[in-house]
Amino acid sequence: MQWCALSKDSTQRGVAQAYRCIFSLPPRDERDGFHPPPDEIMDPRPHDPSTHTPLLDERRPTSPAARLVDSHTIVIVGAGAAGIAVAASLRARNPSLDVALIDPASTHYYQPGWTMVGGGIFKAADTARDMSACIPPTVSWVRAAVSAFEPERNEILLDSGRRIRYERLVVCPGLKLNWQGIEGLQETLGRNGVTSNYRFDLAPYTWKLVNALRGGNAVFTQPPMPIKCAGAPQKAMYLACDAWRRAGILQDMNVSFFNAGAVLFGVPDYVPALMSYVEAYGIALGFQHRLVAIDGSRKLARFQRILPDGTTTTVEHGFDMIHVVPPQTAPDFIKCSPLADSAGWVDVHAGTLRHTAFDNIWALGDAANTSNAKTAAAARKQAPIVAHNVLASLGLEHGTACYDGYGSCPLTVERGKIVLAEFLYGGKVSPTLPTWLINGTRPSRAAWMLKANVLPALYWEAMLKGREWLARPAISR
Repeated sequence: MQWCALSKDSTQRGVAQAYRCIFSLPPRDERDGFHPPPDEIMDPRPHDPSTHTPLLDERRPTSPAARLVDSHTIVIVGAGAAGIAVAASLRARNPSLDVALIDPASTHYYQPGWTMVGGGIFKAADTARDMSACIPPTVSWVRAAVSAFEPERNEILLDSGRRIRYERLVVCPGLKLNWQGIEGLQETLGRNGVTSNYRFDLAPYTWKLVNALRGGNAVFTQPPMPIKCAGAPQKAMYLACDAWRRAGILQDMNVSFFNAGAVLFGVPDYVPALMSYVEAYGIALGFQHRLVAIDGSRKLARFQRILPDGTTTTVEHGFDMIHVVPPQTAPDFIKCSPLADSAGWVDVHAGTLRHTAFDNIWALGDAANTSNAKTAAAARKQAPIVAHNVLASLGLEHGTACYDGYGSCPLTVERGKIVLAEFLYGGKVSPTLPTWLINGTRPSRAAWMLKANVLPALYWEAMLKGREWLARPAISR
C-alpha cells in the first residue's frame, strides 16, 4: 500500500520555517498555543487566583538549575480527542511506558456533541469534563503550552522556557479556529443573532435563537476546506429547520446555506439524501460564497462570491439569525515549526502517520496533513495505528499499522434521523455496520440512536481509555 512507504529523507526545513515564523506570527497574547478545543475557547468557569497553585512548568526559570531538561520516552503534544486516545492506546499496550502529555487546558470537551447542544438535544455541561479525570493513569501531565519544536535535538520548548526531551514524539494539538478571519465577527459573536456551534459557550445560544425566531432570514455558512467535521455547518441548519417545521413556522423562514465550496458534501454518494432535505426544508443554496464580514448591529453578512469566469464579486445578505463556521488553519506554533508542510500542517505519511523527515515523530488528528475528514472518528482510528507504530519503532511491537483514511460524519438531517457518512481516502464509502442495520446513504433512526446514545459513551469510556472496539488496526508483517 503506497501510504505505508517510509521515507529515509531527513531534509532539514528549520530555516525556511523559522523565516516564515518570524515574519508572520502575531504577538504572543494573540497566538493560539493550546487551549480547550477549539483553540480560542477559554475555560468557561471563573478563574480564582487564590486557589491556583502554579505547576512547575508554568514558572519562569530563575536559575540555571531551573532550566534542566525533563526527559520522557514518549511525549504527546495535545490532550484533545487524538492526544488522550493515543496516550490511552499506548498505556493499554504497555502500562510501564514513560509517557508525558503536554496541554495547559483544565477541561476536556466532547466536541461532536456541540451540534446536538445547538439542536436542543444535549446539555452543554454533558460535553465537558475535568482534564485530570480524562488523562490515563500513569501518564504524566505537563500542564503547559508548547512554544517551539527542535527536532534535531529531540526537544520541545515550553512557553515557560523549560524544555522537554523525548525519544519519540506524537503531535496532535488540533487546529486553530480563526475567528479573526471574518471582519466584525468577534465583536458580535453571542449577540445580534450571531452564533456558532463550534464554540462550547455559543452552542446553547444557537438553540436559544432557533426557539426565539418566528419568521425571518436564517443564514448558515461554511468556510473553505479544510475544516473540522465538514458536515457540521449543515447539521446545524437541518436541526434548526426541523425545529421550525415542528413548531409550524418553517414556511415563515427564509433559510440560506452559503458554502465557500462548490458542492453540498464531498462524498457524492450521500448528496441525494441531503438534497432531499434541502428541498423539503426550502433551503436556498449559495455555492462559492465565502463569508468575509459581519455587521452585527445592522444584521448584514457580506460574502465574496466566485463567478463562473473566475472573477469575484461582493454579495450582502440580511439575517435575523446567522450560524457562522470560522475559517480554520494549523496552529501558529505548528505552522512556524520544522514539522510543517508548505500549508502549515504536520507533514506525515498518509498511511503510517510518521513524519516525512523526522523518523521519531508522528502526528494524528486535525493537525496532520492527511487528506481524511478531520473528525473524532478519524482520530479514533488513527490513535491505535500511531500507538502500534511508535512501539514498533522502540522494538516493543512487530510489523507496521496502516491508516486507510477512515472518517465518519453523522449528518443530523432531522431530530430522530441521521445520514451516516463513512468513507476512506478518495471518498470511498466504507460502512462499519451491515447495510441491513444502517444504510448510510439513507436517513436512519438506528444511526440517530448511535449518535445520541452510543457514541458519547464510546468516546468517554472506550476511545479515551484505550478500548479499541472496531478500531484495532490491521498489521502488515
